Amino acid sequence: MARVKPERLLIVVSAPSGAGKTTLCEQAVRRLPRLVHSVSYTTRPPRPDERDGRDYHFVDEATFRRMVAEGAFAEWATVHGHLYGTSRKDLEAHWAAGNDAILDIDTQGAAILRGKFRDGIFVFILPPSVAQLEARLRSRRTDAPEEIARRLAKARTEMAAYPEYEYVVVNDDVERAVGVLCAIITAERSKSRRFIPGPGLATAE
Repeated sequence: MARVKPERLLIVVSAPSGAGKTTLCEQAVRRLPRLVHSVSYTTRPPRPDERDGRDYHFVDEATFRRMVAEGAFAEWATVHGHLYGTSRKDLEAHWAAGNDAILDIDTQGAAILRGKFRDGIFVFILPPSVAQLEARLRSRRTDAPEEIARRLAKARTEMAAYPEYEYVVVNDDVERAVGVLCAIITAERSKSRRFIPGPGLATAE
């Protein structure tokens, strides 16, 4: 009987603001066993519906900068004027517990992780169109018009980076898009290089 290697997966999901990457990651965690959503740190103020420790770890800039100096982040970047980072310790704790970790981070952070984790799985979420992306941002009613304009301008730059990712998922329908994301993770878990041959099974040289 073959068994899975102890190394766990890192799934990195990027998308322009408003494309739904956080929702897709959360839904994937609900559907797949042994998959956890790693919560990022940020200096951005929480939105009314956000909770510390669930959506983000909200910290002030001094705390964030101290963590940077201590090497606490696997990656960090400035996005829309605020600092965001992924805790190295949190990732290691997820893997030590036997879980795969899924992150939703911007293209800057993904580029940093791509250089550090060669076996990482990188997925880009595209909106059906820029017009629909703008409609989603406005429907959230959480950002001022000038902030929405800034996010849309950055979105065009971010979407140009999709060829750097192994997989692309168009979020035209949440149910369908979640299914595709789950299928990607399931397929990656089943790759032959992730298995150790058991007694009586030949090994490829």
